[in-house]
Amino acid sequence: MIILFCLAGYIFGSLPTGYLLVRWRERKDIRTLGSRSTGATNVLRAAGWSAAVPVLVVDFAKGLLPVVLGRLWFPENAVAPLAASLAAVAGHCFSLFLGFRGGKGVAVSMGSAAGMGWVPFLFCLAVFAVVIALTRFVSLGSLVALSLYPFLRLALGHRDGIPTWAWWGAVLAVVVFRHRENLLRIMSGTERKFGRRTEGAGQ
Repeated sequence: MIILFCLAGYIFGSLPTGYLLVRWRERKDIRTLGSRSTGATNVLRAAGWSAAVPVLVVDFAKGLLPVVLGRLWFPENAVAPLAASLAAVAGHCFSLFLGFRGGKGVAVSMGSAAGMGWVPFLFCLAVFAVVIALTRFVSLGSLVALSLYPFLRLALGHRDGIPTWAWWGAVLAVVVFRHRENLLRIMSGTERKFGRRTEGAGQ
């Protein structure tokens, strides 16, 4: 059952929300625009806030629901919700329906973080907002916030075991891998900043 639950998490994560919405609204393929990511940041630049917000909400739910349902359905197994949410992040980044292409995993990871605890998530979100406000780099804000998340949990009194740390390490590894081009652009000074609507290359 747990294997099926994780498979369902991957399929749910694979739902190409950004691709479908931009195809419907703009008659364009989001994979050919901007960063070619299907995530909310690229959708924002390609189609505006009215398209980006629903994509963000659905992608957030992709990470939240596996944790919530996993805890509900498998109360004696702490690994099940972690594994299913990791599968959802992988599905979003490497979608079954888009030739294993997709988004960059930030909203899904944030949803998983919220499912693990709202207070640490809100602190993580605050870090995300502060870094973006200071640098205007969504990619940098995402990576800093997600990197600090387990330490924020620790500072807030959560005593997580090895499975939780391993889970978040795996989630972070997937997100960092998907942001590798962003990191190179930040280092070269060519990363596109938040708030610029464009169809050119960038995040």
